[in-house]
Amino acid sequence: MKLLFAGTPEVAVPSLKALAADDDFEIVAVLTRPDAPRGRGRRLVPSPVKRAAEQLKIPVLESNPSDPQFVEILKSTGAEIAAVVAYGRILRENVLDALPFGWYNLHFSLLPQWRGAAPVQRAIWAGDSLSGATVFRITKGLDDGPIVAQSTAEIGKHETAGSLLNRLSIDGSHLLAMSLQAVVAGRARPEQQEQGVFEKAEKITVDDAHIDFHAPAYAVERQIRACTPEPGAWGHLHVKADPGENVLLMHVLDAREATYLPNEAPQELQGKVLQSGELLTSKKHVWVGTMTNPLELRQVKLQGRKAMDAAAWARGAHLAENAYID
Repeated sequence: MKLLFAGTPEVAVPSLKALAADDDFEIVAVLTRPDAPRGRGRRLVPSPVKRAAEQLKIPVLESNPSDPQFVEILKSTGAEIAAVVAYGRILRENVLDALPFGWYNLHFSLLPQWRGAAPVQRAIWAGDSLSGATVFRITKGLDDGPIVAQSTAEIGKHETAGSLLNRLSIDGSHLLAMSLQAVVAGRARPEQQEQGVFEKAEKITVDDAHIDFHAPAYAVERQIRACTPEPGAWGHLHVKADPGENVLLMHVLDAREATYLPNEAPQELQGKVLQSGELLTSKKHVWVGTMTNPLELRQVKLQGRKAMDAAAWARGAHLAENAYID
């Protein structure tokens, strides 16, 4: 079966490779977003999917599906079915109707929950214990087409969006391949999605990732995990109490709620009540106040610097006693 693959970021690469290795399919073209400017020099950089396609010697299309001539370009590939993983563009109805076997999407949630751009991030932020992957036929609605197959995955207690997405991208690549095999063989029995009101997975912006230390510790930890690695949870580090001096942009890459049994807290914390955002350091620990328990910072990254163990960073940072993050 001749197949078109559409995808852009790194999470789509395992599916591309799995389908390329599958004897049931011939990938006739890969559709991806055009090269995008990156870094200080704004140099054009190809998407991870484009790089993988070139390594596999598969023709690459960077056409916009909204262009009037796109359907003819699509038909010229000879594709009969399409697989989509995090492509990032809306497909119009005439494009969806152009392939005889249709377009099938691998979505990283248990649909109909978390339709939208950031399902893994929103699931972690909401405190879900379970996530998964869904393969469904794409229709004109947002992630609401009939479901071909699903798989589930537990969300680790301290798992970040990046690590969960990596797991789901690998597990989902096998689910996608098996689903497309079933579709082509006529064994698939797609089921309409359940009707009702479900959470939407809106894209997480840089502003969303600004850490709110006035929230309970468990909520702050979820926010940090959901925003790691992208767009990156951040705050303004005030090395001194004067808000106009020594303010640095800090990303928090790993943090855990500091919960201790009575009388087992480190000596520095005993009898200490931290205000929201207030920092307290020792040789081996860095804590920050929240609405409830302190949060222990484990890994941080200052703007323009490499990620560091938080305690090692604090030992060399020369923080004032009244340093804080907001």
